[in-house]
Amino acid sequence: MEPKIKETAWNPEIEKDILKQWQNSRLYDFHPEGDIFVIDTPPPYPSGRPWHIGAAAHYAQIDMIARTARMTGKNVLFPIGIDRNGLPVEMYTEKKYNIRMRETDRAEFLKMCSNALDDLEAEMIEIMTSLGLSGDFSNYYRTDSEKYRTLTQTTFIELWKKGAIYLANRPTNYDWVTGTTIADAEITYVEIPTKLVYMKFKIKGDDETIPVASTRPELLCACQTIIVNPEDERYAGMVGKKVIIPLFNREVEIRTHPSAEKEFGSGTVMVCSYGDQNDVALFRELKLQEIIAIGKDGRMTDVAGQYTGLKVKQAREKIIEDLQNQGIVEKIDNINHRTPVSERSKIPIEIIPLEEYYLKQMDAVPKIREIGSKIIFHPPMHKQILMNWLDSIAIDWPISRRRFYGTEIPIWYCAKCSEPHVPEPGKYYQPWKDPSPIPKCTKCDSSDFVGEDRTFDTWMDSSVSPLFVSKYKQDDEFFKKTYPTTLRPQSKDIVRTWLYYTILRCEQLTGKAPWSEAWIMGYGVDEHGTKMSKSKGNVVDPLPVIQKFGADTFRFWSASEINLGYDFRCSEQKIETTKKFLSKLWNISRFLSGFPVLKSGKPSPADSWILSELDKLIIECKKGYNEYNFFIPATALREFTWNLFAAHYIEMTKGRAYGTGFSEEERDGTIFTLHKVLSTVLLLLAPITPFITDYLWQNLYSDKTIHNEKFVKEEDYEDWTTFTKEILEFNSNVWNKKKEAGLSLKDSINIHIPANLAPFAKDLQVMHNLK
Repeated sequence: MEPKIKETAWNPEIEKDILKQWQNSRLYDFHPEGDIFVIDTPPPYPSGRPWHIGAAAHYAQIDMIARTARMTGKNVLFPIGIDRNGLPVEMYTEKKYNIRMRETDRAEFLKMCSNALDDLEAEMIEIMTSLGLSGDFSNYYRTDSEKYRTLTQTTFIELWKKGAIYLANRPTNYDWVTGTTIADAEITYVEIPTKLVYMKFKIKGDDETIPVASTRPELLCACQTIIVNPEDERYAGMVGKKVIIPLFNREVEIRTHPSAEKEFGSGTVMVCSYGDQNDVALFRELKLQEIIAIGKDGRMTDVAGQYTGLKVKQAREKIIEDLQNQGIVEKIDNINHRTPVSERSKIPIEIIPLEEYYLKQMDAVPKIREIGSKIIFHPPMHKQILMNWLDSIAIDWPISRRRFYGTEIPIWYCAKCSEPHVPEPGKYYQPWKDPSPIPKCTKCDSSDFVGEDRTFDTWMDSSVSPLFVSKYKQDDEFFKKTYPTTLRPQSKDIVRTWLYYTILRCEQLTGKAPWSEAWIMGYGVDEHGTKMSKSKGNVVDPLPVIQKFGADTFRFWSASEINLGYDFRCSEQKIETTKKFLSKLWNISRFLSGFPVLKSGKPSPADSWILSELDKLIIECKKGYNEYNFFIPATALREFTWNLFAAHYIEMTKGRAYGTGFSEEERDGTIFTLHKVLSTVLLLLAPITPFITDYLWQNLYSDKTIHNEKFVKEEDYEDWTTFTKEILEFNSNVWNKKKEAGLSLKDSINIHIPANLAPFAKDLQVMHNLK
C-alpha cells in the first residue's frame, strides 16, 4: 500500500514551520481559570558566550514539565525571563569594552552594561525558541526592567517598615577584586596549597619562646591575643603572660579558649582581625579591639608598617622571608588549606569591617525549615542541600553591594543628621541621581538629602520571581489565582541561594511558601565528566548543535541522558546518536501511514500481547512524568518502540496487516492495533519531542495539534506480557540460525515452534517463513 507520508526521513527543517504554526495559533496562551499550574521559571543569566549546553538541556526539560502539565488537564503559566542584574554582567562589560567600572561615569557604564547584554539575551531567546519552549515569549521579562526593579524596591520598603532591615558595621565577607560585600551563600570552599608557618613568639621578660603556627602571617600586625586549649598541659604555665609579636614588637596576652585545637599545628592560635570566622567570633566573645589590616583595595593598610600597600599574597611572602632572616621561623609545613573563595571572582575572600544593610534571617530559620520540609523535592535527595544550609546560617543576610549594575537601594539620608528615609512604594528610584522624594527629615526637619549609592545583592531581585510572575502588588485577582506558584525548577548549585532566599523573602512578605514543589537538576559536564570551561576548550555551543540535528534530537538526548538530579555528560556525538531513534519512529510511522486508521478491531493473540505491553509502557511513562523525571519515559519509550514494537510485533504482524493468508477481521484487528500503539507512543512522546510527534499526529490521526490532547490511560488489557521473554528468545534464535546457515531473513527454514507459543504460531510462521 502507498504510504501517506512520502518523505523517507524526518527533516528537522520542518520544525521551523511547526514553530510558526504554534506561534500564530497562540497555542500556549495562559488563561487564569480552572486547574492552574504555575512554573517559577529561572530567568537565565547572560554573562558570556556560548550559553552552556547544560543550561539549554535544563530549559528543554522545563518545557517538558509545562507540556506534561497541559496533557494532564492543567492550565499552565510558563513565564520566560532574563536575569540582567549583578556582578557577572559588570565583569562581562568591563572585559568586552576594556574598561574599569569605577573609572567610568556611572550612567555611561549602566548604558554599556545594558547594550552588552542585548546581544547575549537575543541568542538565549533564539536558543529557547528554537528548542520549542512553550513559554510566554510575547511577555518575557527582564530583571533590570523598571517594572521588575520597582517590585524589588517595593518589597524592600515593605520589609523596612516591618523592621526586618537594619544597618550595621560588622566584619563581612569581602571580595576585593570586585570591590563588594558578599553573603556566605556566595562563597565556596577550595583546598588551596598553603604554607603553615611555625613562628617563635618571645615571652615578655623571659628568654623562653612559644611556637605559634599560622597560615596568615601577614596578619601579625592585627594580632590581639594568642589562645591555647585549657587542657593543653604544654602551655599551662604560660597562660596570662605577655608575648612579643615578631616584626611588630607589640605585646599581647596568652589566654585559654576551647576552640584552640591541641592537635593542629603548634596547638596555639594567633587571633587576628580577621583571618577567618573563628577570629570574628573570638573578637566578639573576648571583647577584643579590632585592627583593620587589609583595606577595600585588597592591600595592607598603614598598620602593617613597612608592608603597607602590598597585596595580601605579596605581604605574606615578604613577611615569611623577613621572619626567616631573623631566625624566627621554627619550620614551615606545606599543607592544603580549606579556603573560602568568592564564587564570582574565584579568589580568596577577606573579612573586613564594613557598614552594610542586613535583612533579618536568623529568627526565620525554624520557619523556613518547616516550610522546606513540606515542599516536595524532585528528586527528594536534594532537599538535604537546603536543610544543611539552614544548619550553617550564622548571621543575618548582608543585602547591600558596592556595585553599579543592580537595583538601587531606595534610601535617602538627611544631609544634616544622617537619618535614613525610604520613599513610598510603587515607583522605581535611583537615589544616586534622583532628587529626594521626601520633603523633610522626620527627625530634624531639614530638607537637604543625600541619596544612597549602593545596590542590592542580585538575589534580592531573583528571590521575588514568583511574586513578579504572579503580579504581586499589580493585579490582586491574578495574584490570588496564581500564588503560591506550583513549581520551582533550578539547578542544585543555587539551592542555598536562589531557592533559600526565595522561601525567606516570600514567607516574610506573604506568610506562605512560594511553591509546593522544587525540581532540582544536576550539572552538565563534558564527555569525560569534567566541568566545562572555555580555558579547557571543552565547551559545547548548543545553538549550532540544535541547528544541525534539530530541536527534537537535542530534547530526546536531554531526556534520555539525564537522570533527574544527577550530573550528565554532554557531547555532540551523544546527541547525534539520539537521532537514530527519531529515524526509527519516522520509519514506523511512514510504514503505518500506508494502512487506514480503524476505530476498532478484534485483536489476535499477537495484538493482545503488544497491547498489554503498551499498558505497562503507559504506567511506566506516567510514573516518570509524575516525578518530572523524563529519563524514565524516554528510555521506556525507546526500548518499547525500537526493541518490542518495531523489532518483534511489526515484523510478526506484517503478513496479517497485508492480509496474506488472513481474514479481513484478522487483518483489521492488527491494523487497528498498529495505529493504537503508534498513536499512544506519539502521545506519550509529545512532551519530550513536540515537533515530530505533532507532525506525525496531524498527518495520521487528526487535523488538530497533538498538544491539545490529553495523556492516554492504561486500558487494563488481559495480561499477555508473560509471553514476552519467550517471543523475543524464539525470534532471536531463528534470526541467529538463519545467519549461521547463510540465509537471508526472508529465506525459508525448518524450526519447530514451542508449544507455549502456539497462540502466535500462524504469525511466527509467516514472519520467519517457517517450513
